[in-house]
Amino acid sequence: MTTLASQSGWLTGVSQRPVIHSRVATRLLWAAQIVAAAAFLLSGGMKLLSLGPTAQMFDLIGLGQWFRYLTGTIEVVSAVLLLVPGLAFFGAALLVPTMIGAIATHLFVIGGTPAPAIVLLGVTATIAWQRRPTW
Repeated sequence: MTTLASQSGWLTGVSQRPVIHSRVATRLLWAAQIVAAAAFLLSGGMKLLSLGPTAQMFDLIGLGQWFRYLTGTIEVVSAVLLLVPGLAFFGAALLVPTMIGAIATHLFVIGGTPAPAIVLLGVTATIAWQRRPTW
């Protein structure tokens, strides 16, 4: 005999709601991965092609243009990894320290707003956490 308490799940701790929540969460996570991948493909591509003010920005950082190429490569490779189901964790995990570095660079070296890097840090950290391996 099924009671209202067992149907709603509050007594047993199990309900139908997590299945719906899981589908929505999965779709939202994929949307975040796609948007983050697009942002990093654009940003990394601009660095690799020296478009916009990227060369001047990396001159201000003072580590040389090799650092621009390294950062652009990390961003492009990580963006591609975000779109591969089994590798999304690794792409996000590479981007977390990259965004921490970007935030620190904006705050202490070149100025400007670190807001985009903060948002991307939050997104990539969430992706890394949700896609972490269960070894």
